Amino acid sequence: MVRTRIAPSPTGQDIHIGNLYTAYINWAFARKHKGQFLIRIEDTDRTRYVEGAEQKILNTIKAYGLDYDESVDKDGPYKPYRQSERLKIYKKYAEELIEKGKAYYCICTKERLDEVRKQMIAEKKIPKYDKYCLHIQDEVKKKVDAGEQYVIRLDVPENVEVTFADVIHGDITINTNNIDDQVLIKSDGFPTYHLAVVIDDYLMKISHVIRAEEWISSTPKHVLLYQACGWQLPIFAHLPILR
Repeated sequence: MVRTRIAPSPTGQDIHIGNLYTAYINWAFARKHKGQFLIRIEDTDRTRYVEGAEQKILNTIKAYGLDYDESVDKDGPYKPYRQSERLKIYKKYAEELIEKGKAYYCICTKERLDEVRKQMIAEKKIPKYDKYCLHIQDEVKKKVDAGEQYVIRLDVPENVEVTFADVIHGDITINTNNIDDQVLIKSDGFPTYHLAVVIDDYLMKISHVIRAEEWISSTPKHVLLYQACGWQLPIFAHLPILR
């Protein structure tokens, strides 16, 4: 069964033209194969959340003739379709990744992270987290248990070639030395895009991830997450962006 989706964010006044373009292709592909097209609301960025934007987005999608099979206003078997209502799910899987040794707690302050970034830029290195908290997890966990604010990061292995197949671009390989230890759960308890998209696409049985090519550099992180969870990859297709 072909199942596609888009996941617009209610952080503006309406759906972005690029999202609408991507929506058309997801919708058309699902309809061509007699599959299903769903809309998932990605409302995890609470600092940029715009009240009322969600309904405007859905209204615009309907106005352009895109009928969808599942969403926040059209119940389906994999509800809820609003990410802010799925926080317990994300936390469960993030903690399982910690137990597997694939993720870890980080309590570094913004000031320390800024300093590490400046230092790496000065040394002409790719600015990324230095895994400091990974090496002192016993101490970090005690502070977390005591109530200290934390994030959960993906433990990206060093110098590993991550290859994935893309329907449009062919095989793409990115070395993990170019990938940061991505934050999975933010300090406010909300997931980042990277964790939420993998969990939701898997649980909602999305067969084809069709999105803009700006996400190519992030896909190896998603591949690592699929592998860490022991899940089969969806089919990836990264579209040219509108210019």
